[in-house]
Order: sequence, then structure tokens, then C-alpha cells
Amino acid sequence: MPTTSQTIERLARKQGSIRARDLMRRGLPSVYLGRLVRQGRLVRRARGVYAPADQEISGTHDWELACLRLPNGVLCLLSALVYHRIGTQNPAEVWMAIDVKAWRPRLDYPRMRIVRFSGPALSHGIMTVKAGRATLRVYDPAKTVADCFKYRHKIGLEVAVEGLREGWRAKKFSLEELAAAARICRVRNVIQPYLEMLT
Repeated sequence: MPTTSQTIERLARKQGSIRARDLMRRGLPSVYLGRLVRQGRLVRRARGVYAPADQEISGTHDWELACLRLPNGVLCLLSALVYHRIGTQNPAEVWMAIDVKAWRPRLDYPRMRIVRFSGPALSHGIMTVKAGRATLRVYDPAKTVADCFKYRHKIGLEVAVEGLREGWRAKKFSLEELAAAARICRVRNVIQPYLEMLT
């Protein structure tokens, strides 16, 4: 019969990470999380999120944590470019879009940049992908490029142009998909001259 500590460790390995509420659902005392951290068997990945100490961290780890903490958020802009392997960006923060009226969480980890969208600009082009314990919500390539042009003053026009150029070369989106996203983001006239240079 496994001890309580062993049961919690096994659960953490099976799920990839564990929270106090996961233990409460199973009638296990959450005080064991602190004990296992002190023993070096678990590590604290974020506030309230623990993982096996010897577990390798996946490339999507920060995105997974961000999506667990903000389940209605959507990976956007620089994080979405990285997800789709468009361009050369390597942001230190997770970029997430949330509704204009949504509560903004205070997180110490992962570091996040929050942008606020509304209406079709928030809901258009969302893809859902399973990654570890989390379901990642991320904008599709066309919407990501359109968003980059919309937020060009925040992230830089060169980033938006690189996203358009590299996404087009890699056939990540069609002209129709890009036009629909650009219309929703109200950047059709901004994108057009750059698109003409490519087509």
C-alpha cells in the first residue's frame, strides 16, 4: 500500500503538475505538498503549482501554466508567432489576450503580457490544442499576423512585416484567411502594401 507522499508523487507524475485542489478532490491533505518540496521530491513551478523535481520541462511549459491560470485567455502576438514557428521572435513573457472586461490575474510566474480584445477581435481565429494538462487556446496564423499589424506600435512594425513575410512563405495562411482577419482587426489598408510586395 503506497504512502500518502507516494500517492501524491505518482499523481504529480501522471498529470505533469499538481495543485492543492487536485489533492482535495481525492481527500488527500495539501500539507504534503510543502513537505515534498522540502524533501526535494516536488518543486514549486508557480504559485500553487507543483511538479516532480526530476521532471523535464517541456517547451510549452509556460504556455500551459498561463492557460491553466487564464482558461479564457488566448495566446497571441509574439507567443502565437512562436507557437506557429513564424519569424524569429523569442519573447521572455507569455502574451495573452483577454476580454476587455475580464479580471486580470496577478501572477509571479509565468511572466505575462496581457492585451485586451473585444467582440470578433477576441473570438475570431481561435485554435484549441492539447498540451500536457492544459488546453492551449491560440490564434491561428492569419489572425496572429493581423494582430501584429494592429499592435505594431507596441511590438514594432518590423515584427509584423516579418510575420507576414515568413508566414506567407511557409504557406501558413491563404489570402482569404488573411483578408478576413485583417478586416476584423481593421488593418486591411495597413497590410495591403506589404502584401503586394509578396504576391
